[in-house]
Amino acid sequence: QLQAYGGGLAQAGGFLRLSCAASGSTFIINSIAWYRQAPGEQREFLAGIRRGGRANDYADSVKGRFTFSRDAARNTVYLQMNSLNPEDTAVYFCGGNIWTPSKGSIDYWGQGTQVTVSS
Repeated sequence: QLQAYGGGLAQAGGFLRLSCAASGSTFIINSIAWYRQAPGEQREFLAGIRRGGRANDYADSVKGRFTFSRDAARNTVYLQMNSLNPEDTAVYFCGGNIWTPSKGSIDYWGQGTQVTVSS
């Protein structure tokens, strides 16, 4: 299970930090990343570790402003979002491919958290 939190309202130029915690008895995270979906738009990849990748990957739209990090001990990933602008307004999701003994490797999505940036 993935649970995301930390969204809210920010002013343009401000910052927010999102967190996403993975929970369960026994699991292995194959990939995990942040995505967002604005009204009327498709869900887009923002930052994270893609399956088979080793390094953090970023979308061009957030490169240099957003930072993905991971605390393996807490099974938690973060998205530090700086220099926010109104175009960053969207519902933010964490998603990943996670292996469990009972289900094997499948994709999980956390519930979205709303980020609203005012001008």
